[in-house]
Amino acid sequence: MNEQVNVLMEKARASLRAAEVLSREGYPDFVASRAYYAIEALLLARGLSFSSHSAVIAAFGKEFARSKALDPKFHRYLVDAQDFRNLGDYGVGPQVSPFQSQEILRWTQEFLTAVEGYLAACS
Repeated sequence: MNEQVNVLMEKARASLRAAEVLSREGYPDFVASRAYYAIEALLLARGLSFSSHSAVIAAFGKEFARSKALDPKFHRYLVDAQDFRNLGDYGVGPQVSPFQSQEILRWTQEFLTAVEGYLAACS
């Protein structure tokens, strides 16, 4: 695994820890924003880099979900988490429920575990 991938994976782990703190402290809108960096690390490991969230999610679908290199459910998780992120970041007032933020945390933990396993198998 190259150094950029390692840095992004550590950022993903730190973002998950930050999301857990935000959840405990009652900030569900901000949990969704932290659940993103592992996908960038995964795409970077394949030599791919994108500047928009929608391009990253589309590339994940093409590179990993469609080919079933990773479970296609992760693509759905990413689409839904991005929708929640938009709602939390740009909505007026609290928009993401505590239940939804817990779902996002669960998805992120599951996704990170899968990405770490995938990257370990590739190196």
